[in-house]
Amino acid sequence: MKPFDELLDDAASAHGHLCPGQVLGVRMAMLGCGLVGIHEPVGSKKLLVYVEIDRCATDAIQTVTGCRLGKRTLKYLDYGKLAATFVNLDKTEAVRIVAREDSRERACGYSPVGLDKKAAQLHAYKEMRDGELFNTAPVSVEVPASDFPGHPLRRVLCGQCGEGVNDGREVLQGDEVLCRSCANGAYYRVLSTVQRSI
Repeated sequence: MKPFDELLDDAASAHGHLCPGQVLGVRMAMLGCGLVGIHEPVGSKKLLVYVEIDRCATDAIQTVTGCRLGKRTLKYLDYGKLAATFVNLDKTEAVRIVAREDSRERACGYSPVGLDKKAAQLHAYKEMRDGELFNTAPVSVEVPASDFPGHPLRRVLCGQCGEGVNDGREVLQGDEVLCRSCANGAYYRVLSTVQRSI
């Protein structure tokens, strides 16, 4: 794995700016990978990461680990927590890491006087010990076969909209197979059913 400073530069470049969340994400990813025994995560086929927030730290975790939604090695759970679980698929070992709430207040003690809150956190998060920044816990994660990286295991068509649904994400209502948006309501509203030909 690259040194911290290089990983932080890579993460900031990928994210578009450097912020405290980038520092936390890089440190969290380095710690998580180390704790599950993956020392060269980018390109590894045995690392799976669950992230629990869609904020800056997640971009940093992606950069450090090489895990991506499109590769099915990054899983997003909308819990709103600055937390991630790192899973070594070969050893079935996993660790969940959560940013400590009290690290924000402690940041002032690690920073030069006169820095604003964000600058103090940015400085301090580079210096603080892992135990001051994070709570870690070994966890068990049962990864279903349909969540593993690789090609889809199966594909079905929704009985209502006709769109394809991969890997068991369909819903069975009575005898009808539906996609989740037809079964539970969609996040979007169709404005026109006119289809454009290619």
